[in-house]
Amino acid sequence: MIIDFIINIAYLIGALAFVWGLRLLSSPDTARKGNIVAGVGMVIAIIAAIGQPIEGASNNYLWIIGAIVIGAIVGLVSAKKVQMTAMPQMVSIFNGLGGACAVVLAYAELVPYYSGIKELDMAGLIIILLALLIGGISFTGSMLAFAKLQGLVWDSTITLPRHDIVNMVLLLITLGMGGYLVASGVEGGLLMGSVFMVLALVYGFSFVAPIGGADMPVVISLLNSFTGLSAAVTGLIYGSQFMLVGGILVGASGTILTVLMCEAMNRSLINVLVGGFGGGGASAKGADGEQVAKEVTLNDAAIQLFYSQSAIIVPGYGLAVAQAQKVCKEVDELLEKNGVEVRYAIHPVAGRMPGHMNVLLAEADVPYPKLLDLEEANDALKTTDMVVIVGANDVVNPAAEDDPGSPIYGMPVLKVWEAKNVIVLKRSMRPGYAGIENPLFFHEKTRMLFGDAKDTLSNLASEIKSL
Repeated sequence: MIIDFIINIAYLIGALAFVWGLRLLSSPDTARKGNIVAGVGMVIAIIAAIGQPIEGASNNYLWIIGAIVIGAIVGLVSAKKVQMTAMPQMVSIFNGLGGACAVVLAYAELVPYYSGIKELDMAGLIIILLALLIGGISFTGSMLAFAKLQGLVWDSTITLPRHDIVNMVLLLITLGMGGYLVASGVEGGLLMGSVFMVLALVYGFSFVAPIGGADMPVVISLLNSFTGLSAAVTGLIYGSQFMLVGGILVGASGTILTVLMCEAMNRSLINVLVGGFGGGGASAKGADGEQVAKEVTLNDAAIQLFYSQSAIIVPGYGLAVAQAQKVCKEVDELLEKNGVEVRYAIHPVAGRMPGHMNVLLAEADVPYPKLLDLEEANDALKTTDMVVIVGANDVVNPAAEDDPGSPIYGMPVLKVWEAKNVIVLKRSMRPGYAGIENPLFFHEKTRMLFGDAKDTLSNLASEIKSL
């Protein structure tokens, strides 16, 4: 009795730590502390779970402790070795593993049910099938998202004609199979239950297949919510209040983030899922081969920045690839020493996952007050002398404003062309992740500075020092 009381208190403390940690994660200033608090809560919950044996189970602690050790080692190595550029991929894998856990646990409950060893009422069966469905979608969907982000597969190779119709039919078949299993009870059989699980896994793959690269931030946050929901449903299976609370928190935060990402792109979630853009290589109006991009030398770029009154830096995925955030901060500090006001314009979907640029700049110790959100940045750009775009592409594309034929038309973007001068740091003239040409590169105010972002910024810093 006392042990149960202590365990319940431990679960309560863990749940409170989760809530508190999530609250702290809402601000970059307290995000690191939030991670620590949530991590401590998870440790407390794991210890409590180990101390509460499952009735009727073997409770082999050697297997349990061994799994914990292996998981801890994998997590530690991942945290140490995985570059910030690969963080979206790692998040996708973690989402997928969460879904896979839900599938394994649900199927483990399904086997004794159809074998006649364990009885389930209709509500219990529905909960298990929901865990299979949501977990399966989260697992295969997240793995495909990882493969896309890693460049292992391309949209054109896995997308079928009228894929939206294919997805709808597949979903209806899957739900119909679930309905049949609920209606038939134990008579449905393990074979049909296994078919339902396979259909859920196939649908997860097909669900993510047509979604284009530019929508990846939305996909990642949506799959994160699915993982949380699968954990919550699994908590219902085992009567674990802690899993239920944790899953609900993850699912709710993922859902809220998904909605915010859709609002940032001025698109509905249905539009993202059915009509995703980003894989087709469409061209924007006015970016034809007759136009010539104007280049700027390092010395001229340094002079323009050094003698300006204000500058805004727009980071993109190219900054992450080049690991140039620290040298970018160095250029920032050199300019501020000369009285230049330097700020950063952060688009909500810049990078490959929500908050990607914020994390990169925080790693370089860029003060949070210097980061401007979309609306603040667009107001500031109107009176800014210089804009330096480092590896950003689709989020600064004017086609979103003036080309109704563009796939990104209507998407809110950073209106960098409203500043007095624009310098774009890029490796080449290739289009961004969405595969759409950018007329900004040919704009009368724009000058191109080609090369690796880290090397170019380092050379730019040297030029500024020499002035």
